[in-house]
Amino acid sequence: MRGAGEKSSERHLRYDLLSDLTLEDPRLKHPAIPYVLPMAVFLGILAIQSYLAPLGSFEFPLRVLVLTGVLWFFSRHVISFRCVRPLQSILLGVAVCAMWVLPDQLFPGYRTHWLFSSVGTLNTSIDLNLLSNPMVLFFRTIRAAVLVPIIEELFWRAWMMRWLIKPEFETVPLGAYSAQAFWIVAALFASEHGAFWEVGLLCGVIYNWWMVKTKSLGDMILVHGVTNLCLSVFTVMTKQWQYWQ
Repeated sequence: MRGAGEKSSERHLRYDLLSDLTLEDPRLKHPAIPYVLPMAVFLGILAIQSYLAPLGSFEFPLRVLVLTGVLWFFSRHVISFRCVRPLQSILLGVAVCAMWVLPDQLFPGYRTHWLFSSVGTLNTSIDLNLLSNPMVLFFRTIRAAVLVPIIEELFWRAWMMRWLIKPEFETVPLGAYSAQAFWIVAALFASEHGAFWEVGLLCGVIYNWWMVKTKSLGDMILVHGVTNLCLSVFTVMTKQWQYWQ
C-alpha cells in the first residue's frame, strides 16, 4: 500500500503535467488567443447547434455557461468595461437599434427582396415551440446583450482592426485608424449578419467609427450591448423573431 506522501507527490505530478499542457502551452499564450478564441467557440457552437436540439430549452443556459467560461478563463485580463463616453454610447446604441429595425417597419416585405433573402434566412433558428419559455427568452437575451457584445468587440475591433494594421497588433493602440482595416472589418461584420447585411454594414461602420472616436473597449461593449438589448426587447414584444437568427 502506498503512503500518503507518495499519493500527494503523484497528485502534484499530475497537476504539473496538466499545467504544462494548458497554461504553459505556447499556443494558448499567443497574444491573439484572448481576442479570437471566444469568437471561434461562439461560431463553433453555431455550427453544431442542430445537434444540440435534443437539449431543448437547456441548450440556452448551457451555451451561456460555456461562453462565459471561455471569456473568464482566457479573456478576462484583456476585457475592460471602463467607458469614457457612457451616455453617448447608450444613446448611440439605441439609435443603431432603431436603424436596424426601421427598414422592415417602414417597408413591409422589404427584406424578402432577393438582395437579402439570397444571402441568409429570414427565419429564426430557435424552435418556435420554445419561444414561449421564459428561461429561453431570458438566456437568449443575456447572450445577445451581454456575451455577444464582449465576444464580437474583442474579435472585430480590439483584435482584427489592429491586426490588419500590423500583425504585432499589441503594439497598435485601440482605435488606431487605417482605411483598409476600417472597411474590411465593416464588410466582414456585415457578412456575419446574413439577410441583414445592409444594416450590418451601417452598424459596422458606426461601431468602427465609435472605436476610433473613443479608443475604448468599454464604450464598444456598452454601445453594442445597448443595441442588442433594445433589439431583444423589441423582438420579444413584437414577436418578430427573425431578428434572433
